[in-house]
Amino acid sequence: MYYCTYESKIGLLYLISDGESLCGCYLEGQKYFPNNIDNYLLNEELAIFVKSKAWLEKYFNGENPSIDEIPLNFIGTQFRKIVWRVLKEIPFGEVITYRDIAEIIAKNIGIKTMSAQAVGGAVGHNPLLIFIPCHRVIGADGSLIGYAAGLENKRFLLNLESDNNNY
Repeated sequence: MYYCTYESKIGLLYLISDGESLCGCYLEGQKYFPNNIDNYLLNEELAIFVKSKAWLEKYFNGENPSIDEIPLNFIGTQFRKIVWRVLKEIPFGEVITYRDIAEIIAKNIGIKTMSAQAVGGAVGHNPLLIFIPCHRVIGADGSLIGYAAGLENKRFLLNLESDNNNY
């Protein structure tokens, strides 16, 4: 595994790759930051990192780069991967609730209901901060809750994507 860093508008991001795909993007000090990153090789020039940094530049400049430009490798349980695939589809500048995600997944797998709390746990363990937009998930009452990189950063990212800056 490889890593590099990127200085973003919310702080130092650590990008992680298997050499071909992006496997992680973590804000330094965030909840669930990988404790084994010292075992990875630093490689700032890896092609996936160059491409990912260019994507981040566009994103932090208020553009809407396509996530399809970046090969991703989801590392996690089957349930988490299902949740992360739903997160990946949340449009730039829009929000969705944990309950909405639970309903989407329940419908897709043919069950009656699914726990919004279970979805919240998977959202919170998203290894690809910003690339998989877990910051676009809000509480059922519209409140900003649950973001591993801190609510102030969630607010910043939502306002970056929004024309009305009301988060």
